[in-house]
Amino acid sequence: MGQLEGKTAVVTGGSTGIGLASAVRLADEGAYVFITGRRKTELDAAVETIGAERATAVAGDISNLADLDRLYDAVRARGRGLDVLFANAAAATFATLEEVTEEHFDQTFGVNVRGTLFTVQKALPLLNEGASVILNASTAADNGTHAFGTYAASKAAVRSYARTWANELKDRGIRVNAVSPGPIDTPGITNVFGEENATEGRANLAAGLAIGRMGRPEEVAGLVAFLASDQSTFMLGANVYVDGGENQI
Repeated sequence: MGQLEGKTAVVTGGSTGIGLASAVRLADEGAYVFITGRRKTELDAAVETIGAERATAVAGDISNLADLDRLYDAVRARGRGLDVLFANAAAATFATLEEVTEEHFDQTFGVNVRGTLFTVQKALPLLNEGASVILNASTAADNGTHAFGTYAASKAAVRSYARTWANELKDRGIRVNAVSPGPIDTPGITNVFGEENATEGRANLAAGLAIGRMGRPEEVAGLVAFLASDQSTFMLGANVYVDGGENQI
């Protein structure tokens, strides 16, 4: 029996990286997992990895409210409510203050802030008493990385939401907490740095960490599973770092 036996979970951005690793871990702990993402091919592959009997994929973009409605319609149809929500999906690109465009800002905040807000809001009618909501923040919110200001600001907003929502939902027995990963070796690194610069980017990130390497998605997934379970019932509004010491020492 896993820690989440009989529970229902949703993981946004669940087709690759931290989202996929977390979906796998939640399923291994006994949860039935709904995952969402924009690319159907990757979602189908993710369901195979998780196990078709343990997961359902619903293609969609969290910044599109109609897509969120379709996701939660699928959860509602299962008839067991929702016990775990990992609002993980995010967008990240580099742009200095001089380089920021309306499109860059709107995409980053549209997914990371607006998308996270409505991901959680639209889940409210389905969340069971004792449910756990986990928001994916980032160490970037704290460390002022060059050309990463818009992304960092969006993740600071996510961290702030975790505090407020924890306060607003506590009377329903719903816990809201955030995780703040440092540099994690996912396909998103290539998306941020570009194919030609990804190897150098990974090396530079690893060199800046006290632990001497980038993190693995599974290491974040372990924290997500802990926050989703009854092992963390005295945690509320917290922001837990999993960053190889990046913002700690």
